[in-house]
Amino acid sequence: MKTILKILGVIILLLVVYAVIAMIAFGGNYHYEKSMVIKAPKEKVWQQISSMKAFNQWNPWMKLDPSMKIIYSGNSGEIGDKYCWDSKNDDAGAGCQEIKDLATNQKQKTEMIFKRPFDGQATSEIKLSPEGNATKVTWTMDMEQDAMMKIMRPMMDYQMGKSYEEGLTNLKNLVEK
Repeated sequence: MKTILKILGVIILLLVVYAVIAMIAFGGNYHYEKSMVIKAPKEKVWQQISSMKAFNQWNPWMKLDPSMKIIYSGNSGEIGDKYCWDSKNDDAGAGCQEIKDLATNQKQKTEMIFKRPFDGQATSEIKLSPEGNATKVTWTMDMEQDAMMKIMRPMMDYQMGKSYEEGLTNLKNLVEK
């Protein structure tokens, strides 16, 4: 019994030490970035990122709930183009994403407001740059993190990596048809 208590004590101590280190070591700003080269001109890739409806054709989070309610507003392909989602599924949650900046064939910048499963705000950019006869697509996300989110950063990096890889692969498959 003493051995089990010692092991539990060590595990709890290690978790507390990790949490303290994470809160001190990780800054309040979170940045995630993933790139992929797509064998297509940037004009063709642009067609799939320049509006929220086009974005949602390859958005990896759309598959989390096939019955998710989606409402589009604003003018498609312009600043203010927006969609809001609402899902009964906590993996998908609820929120809105709106285009805040567009530079034709170069970049799209959006703001995301999360309502559920947690409140939050983030910005995302998708940048296009020529790579020979192909296009390098770089997808980023930036947000402020509170102490609890700092502790979860390694898990968040893992999840973001999976989601961004899936999304960029979906985009690649769509554009390279």
